[in-house]
Amino acid sequence: MKEYNVITLCGSTKFKEEFLQAQKELTLQGNIVISVGLFGHSGDNEVWQEGTKEMLDDMHKRKIDMANEIFVINKDGYMGESTKSEIAYAKSVGKIIRYLEEY
Repeated sequence: MKEYNVITLCGSTKFKEEFLQAQKELTLQGNIVISVGLFGHSGDNEVWQEGTKEMLDDMHKRKIDMANEIFVINKDGYMGESTKSEIAYAKSVGKIIRYLEEY
C-alpha cells in the first residue's frame, strides 16, 4: 500500500474558496488533505456558539499532529491570531510549513 503525505490546511476561514482550491490541488498532487470543519468567517455561524470556537481551535491542533506538514492559506499576506497560533504550534512540534503566498 502506498504511503501518502498528510497536509493540514490552516488559515482564515474567510478564504473558503482558497481552502477548497488548495484542497483540490493538493489532493490531485497525491496528498491526504485535512481541512477545517466549519467556515466561521464565511457563514457557518455555529462556530460562534459558546465554547465551539475554542473546541475547534484545539481540534485543529490535533489535526496538525496527524499531518506531516501544514499548508497556510495566507491570501494577500493575511494571517489572523488563530492562524499565527497554528503556525507556532506546527513549528513547536517540528512540522513542515508551506504557504499559499510567500511573504
